[in-house]
Formats: sequence, C-alpha cells, structure tokens
Amino acid sequence: MLKSKQLLKQFAKEYANFAPANFQLKRALVVTKLSRYELEQLRHPELTREQLEQKLRDRGTDVEMVLYLHNLHKDFERRIVQSFQDVGCEVKLSSRLEFRSSLSKDVMSWADVIVPVGGDGTFLLSANRASPLFALSQQKTPIVGFNSDPQRSAGRLLLPKYFSENPEEAVSRIKSGDFKWMHRSRIRTTMLGSNGKIPESTDLFRHTAVKMEQVDTAPEMLDEHMANKYKAKMKRILPYLALNEVFIGEHISARVSHLQLVLDHQDLVNKTKCSGLCVSTGTGSTSWHTSINRITSSDVDDLLKSLPNSDSPDVLRLRENVDEIAQRYNQGLLFAPDDPRLCYSIREQICVGVWPSPSTFKARDFVQSVFIKSHCIDANLVIDGSISYPFNDGAKVLLEICPEDALLTIALD
Repeated sequence: MLKSKQLLKQFAKEYANFAPANFQLKRALVVTKLSRYELEQLRHPELTREQLEQKLRDRGTDVEMVLYLHNLHKDFERRIVQSFQDVGCEVKLSSRLEFRSSLSKDVMSWADVIVPVGGDGTFLLSANRASPLFALSQQKTPIVGFNSDPQRSAGRLLLPKYFSENPEEAVSRIKSGDFKWMHRSRIRTTMLGSNGKIPESTDLFRHTAVKMEQVDTAPEMLDEHMANKYKAKMKRILPYLALNEVFIGEHISARVSHLQLVLDHQDLVNKTKCSGLCVSTGTGSTSWHTSINRITSSDVDDLLKSLPNSDSPDVLRLRENVDEIAQRYNQGLLFAPDDPRLCYSIREQICVGVWPSPSTFKARDFVQSVFIKSHCIDANLVIDGSISYPFNDGAKVLLEICPEDALLTIALD
C-alpha cells in the first residue's frame, strides 16, 4: 500500500502544472441525464407525444409528475449551459439518447472539462468515458458534476446541493481557479486468456441488448510468471475504468455464482459459491459496498441478546445504544476516494460443507489486486452498474488499481 501511495504522489507531481490557478477553461462538454420521460420515448419511438402520454396513463403512471421532473431537469440543464457560456466558454451538449456518437473519444478529448448534469449515474457514465484507456491517450480531462434535482437525489459524486441553487457561482469559481483537485481511484479490468479477444460490451441502462461503442485496446503477451500462474497467454485491458465497483455474478440473481479468487497474486486459490462478488473503490464504498455490508440496529440488538450474559447491566446498557453502534459500524465501512486499495465483498457466501474453500476465506477484505476465474453458467462482469461483459465458465480477469488511472475531479467547498 505504501508503494501505491508513493506512486500516486509521484503521479500528482507530474500534474503540478495543472494547478487550479493554471487551469484554462475554454471548452465544456455538458453530459445530461436521460429523464424517465426520455426513456419512455426511447422505448416507444413509434408513438406520438399524445399517444405516449396516454399509454403511460393507461399503465397507471403519474404522467404529470414524470413531465414535471423532465422539465425540471431540462430547465436546470439550460441554466448550466448558460453559466458556462457567460464566462466565455464554448459548450457542447451530450446526452445518453445520443450515446454512441455524442460521447465518442474525440469529443471527450475536445473538452477542457466534462460536466455531468443529473445524478450519480450520469457522473459514472462520464467517468467511464473520461479514461485515458478509452481516449487512447494520456490526457487527463477533469470532471465536475451538478445535481439537477437535489431534493430527490443525494448525488454523492456531485457538487454540494448549494451549487444546484447557485450554479453560476460554481462556474465562476472554476473559471477563476478557485477550487481544489480531488483524485478518485478507479479499477482497471484486465481480461486474461489464450487469444487476447474480449466479448462485446452491452449498455445496461437502456434495459436492452444495445451494443456499446467498441474501443480497441491492444492485446499484450503475459510475462512468463503471470502466464504460468494464471494459465493464460495474453491479456487485454478493458477501455472502461470503474469508479464505484466491478460486480461479477450470474445474470439470474436466483442462481448461485461459482467463482475462484486469488488475492494479491498469492499462491492460494479461494473457492466460493455465493450471490456474486462486488469489488469496490473508496468512492464506491458509499454505495453498493455499504449496502451489502451494513448492519441495522435490529442486527446489533439480536447479537447482544444472543450473548450468554445478555441480562447483565453492561449488555443492557449497550442495548440502549444499538442505533449509535450500528451507525458507527456502518460509517467504518467507508474509505477514502483516493485509497489505493480495493475492497472485495462476497454477497451471501455459502458457508456449509466444503464451502468456502478454505473455510477461513474472508467474505470481505482489503486487497491490492484480485484475480477471478468464473465457473458460472450465464454470468456478467458489470462496470459501475452500466457496462456489462459476458463472464462465463473459464473466463479470467484481474482487477487492480493503478495510480495513473485516477479520475481528476473538481471540488468546491
């Protein structure tokens, strides 16, 4: 971990000339969310507006609320665009409706800053594309996100809610260099195999098997040690970096996922049957990672009641503070966005008979890297909940954090 932190510091020094005061803001790419109304339009392109709204009403949807939220977002979107134009910035607008063309590596490279407007999902989409692997260059394009509906969305990856009310102030401060840089670690996903081929990725957001734009990263030969250790000849790095997490599991959630894991390139192979594997960054620790591992006040109370001395004064005092105990435990699940470690979590690991193997295999732990081999039937590897690759029996992948892959974001107090 110390070596990784030193590499991250070294990498930050290389961008010393990218200090906030030296940041030149001339071109902004505004990436907007796909509203519920736009999603329905996408699903029913053959219907007129009147026909679509009638279909939604017949289905029981609150059309007035859907339209209200759609217009709320669009009004905010126009305000953000105008704020950047007011400081002399050229603006290009992109949305998930134009996923293939408008978020190409060319337009991502054009921008001085990428501005997701919406919620955390839109931010993650932008982060997937703001990748030196996706752009096939070493360009670092920073990201700053605005929450278009702070009353209904926490927006943990976005600027504080204050700037949703005052976006002009945020843009003015960015233009003048009055901000701080934040580095967020991301997961690099490397497929291992015999021929360097990777399956096509799928955009899960549309709820259809729409193939995403394919970006080619060159296959590379594995060195002799890695080739022998993981019984593979070649590797190929996926162009999309995970800001929150990589999830691996069966497509049908009711089916058991059968996986093998090697942690930190050790010689021990850990075998598990479970409901899937979630490998998280510090940024993602506030999201799915916490949802998987958090405990409730009832859990704490049940645990205390199970103690042999559950009626003792000390335990009874603890039972009076189960809310605080649960909160402190859950808060301890979080780790820093720039932490160079991964944290893997096994969902609902089967712990009976020969599973897991070895029996001491932890269901959650911090690691520098994790190798996974699939013995699944119809599984997927999913990056940040939106980009999916088939990951069935025999598929192999290495997940790790590389300091040079860190996402550069703009932070305002």
